[in-house]
Amino acid sequence: MLKEFQEFIAKGNVMDLAVGVIIGGAFGLIVNSLVGDIIMPIVGMAGNADFSNYFIALSDKVTAESLEEARKQGAVFAYGAFITVIINFLILAFIIFLMVKMVNNLRKRLEAEKPAAPAAPPPADVMLLTEIRDLLAKGR
Repeated sequence: MLKEFQEFIAKGNVMDLAVGVIIGGAFGLIVNSLVGDIIMPIVGMAGNADFSNYFIALSDKVTAESLEEARKQGAVFAYGAFITVIINFLILAFIIFLMVKMVNNLRKRLEAEKPAAPAAPPPADVMLLTEIRDLLAKGR
């Protein structure tokens, strides 16, 4: 079982996946910062508040002005934080779409530049049958 596990880990796909997960996590942090530190404050200017702090108190005990403090006091409906996560997702999905599109275009360009492979000669038995057919056709 240990040997099978070592073979599984040694496969290239597992290592590629591990690298992808690590880079994806780091990329997610960049997108979170972009949304939280740049985009949402601009959106929040409309209400003169940080958009991610928009919430509805679900209890009369909640009197705080910030989402973090309100969560300590009781249940809240944090719709601003949810909208922030939705925007994070949309930005991330759009960037991944652009990256996939760029890779696909690069692949198409590389395929177009690749010289055509010479046609492989047919197997010996097919060549022999072709010669027999041609000889029979001449004899008629």
